[in-house]
Amino acid sequence: MTPQTLSVLRELLNDPLAEHYGLGLCRATGIAGGTLYPILVRLEEYGWVASRWDDPAAHQGRPPRRHYRITEDGLQHGREAIARAGEKRRRAAGSRRPGIAGGTA
Repeated sequence: MTPQTLSVLRELLNDPLAEHYGLGLCRATGIAGGTLYPILVRLEEYGWVASRWDDPAAHQGRPPRRHYRITEDGLQHGREAIARAGEKRRRAAGSRRPGIAGGTA
């Protein structure tokens, strides 16, 4: 799980009932579209994210937007992935501290 994917999951998990569109996710995460959209496609293939296109009447002179929301599976697996990543970070930080097993004294 890449840091960028975790960032997208965190953003989607911040408000699990909300729908997000790509540019909004780019702005919120700081991830460029060329990286973000493949992540969203992958998450959708896993069943963690669902998407839908705008209603054509809602465009009003702008391009249509694709909206993304986290699914029930995404809620569960996303939270687990973020927890695992946090645990890995804590273990890695602990192993670098002097006097801690695996660290330097």
